[in-house]
Amino acid sequence: MASKKDDGGLSNLMARMDAVKNAPRRQINKALMTSANELAEAQRHLAEASRDTGALIDSIAVTGPGEATPAYSQPGGSRVAGEHEVIVTAGNSDVRYARLVEYGTSKTEAQPFFWPALRLLRKRLQQRIDRAGRKAIRDAWSDQK
Repeated sequence: MASKKDDGGLSNLMARMDAVKNAPRRQINKALMTSANELAEAQRHLAEASRDTGALIDSIAVTGPGEATPAYSQPGGSRVAGEHEVIVTAGNSDVRYARLVEYGTSKTEAQPFFWPALRLLRKRLQQRIDRAGRKAIRDAWSDQK
């Protein structure tokens, strides 16, 4: 029977696996915030076409982990972001018409800004987040040697 010190490296392997499992969760938030800010900036740029007062553009907000989204924001209204979640919203208690600009009404033509920006940047944002996760795993694995 092997002693606790002579476990064939199992305890070292388990410690490395725990570090690798937890590393992306701790380090991914920076990449999430960078991606969310890039997305919000693209949405603001696309919303320029619908500029009247600029209130819609100013209402596009990035909500970080643990923060609450503005009331009446789209999509989804007010809620709290999770521990590793970033939310980009448009609208607030003063600007309740973001969805009307995005989708149009029976009397006005749609001027989409929210979803086109996401479709345009989705691959780039996802690659940034994936790279950050892979780097966190590599760093955690090499730090445990």
